[in-house]
Amino acid sequence: MKLLEGKVALITGATRGIGKGIAEVFAKEGAKVAFTYAGSVDKAKALEEELSKITTAKSYQSDASDYDAAQQLINDVLGEFGQIDILVNNAGITRDNLLLRMSKEDWDIIIKTNLDSVFNLTKAVIKPMMKAKSGSIINMTSVVGVKGNAGQANYAASKAGVIGFTKSVALELGSRNIRCNAIAPGFIETEMTAALDEKTVQGWRDGIPLKRGGQPEDVANACVFLGSEMSGYITGQVLNVDGGMLT
Repeated sequence: MKLLEGKVALITGATRGIGKGIAEVFAKEGAKVAFTYAGSVDKAKALEEELSKITTAKSYQSDASDYDAAQQLINDVLGEFGQIDILVNNAGITRDNLLLRMSKEDWDIIIKTNLDSVFNLTKAVIKPMMKAKSGSIINMTSVVGVKGNAGQANYAASKAGVIGFTKSVALELGSRNIRCNAIAPGFIETEMTAALDEKTVQGWRDGIPLKRGGQPEDVANACVFLGSEMSGYITGQVLNVDGGMLT
């Protein structure tokens, strides 16, 4: 039996990179997949068609940082699928700059997109999960949220906030059989990192004990574990998927 057979998963920000990897692996493991996208209709439809060959899948254009839109999204997914067993809060962006040069707008948009979105979707999904007396919430943080990084004070703050939020939700909802965990990816090679020069990429790889960058599937596999019954006694934890970067 596939690890996510019979489960419905909602993944935010899934048209590229880590989010896309999660959607693809979830589908292979038997989950029905609902996913969101911000603006790329073509990519969303292409992914929906790809996933639909092996499972039930549907894309939703939605802004996770919008509180009302998040509530409507949960209602729409419930109307289409009847349940939500796994929520993966993956949507996020970067606006890197040294603090001396960082604008208020750069700070606000990162907190709104990366942290407010996690609150919005989690807040909206807990009632149906409580009714079902079951659920797994997986929040995407980052190694930067654990150790910080020069030029990313806004991003680090948002991802550190996700960790604190995750642990608090785990404490609040554990008695309802709802688990909440976070994943902290390290250097994951995606379309974004492909834009970096090879010297920079190799520098990252050299600093990782496993001597390679991670792949979206590495993060997706961790999500499968946290979304499945294999992790049924795990909540409030941060799982580093970083090749040993924080060791």
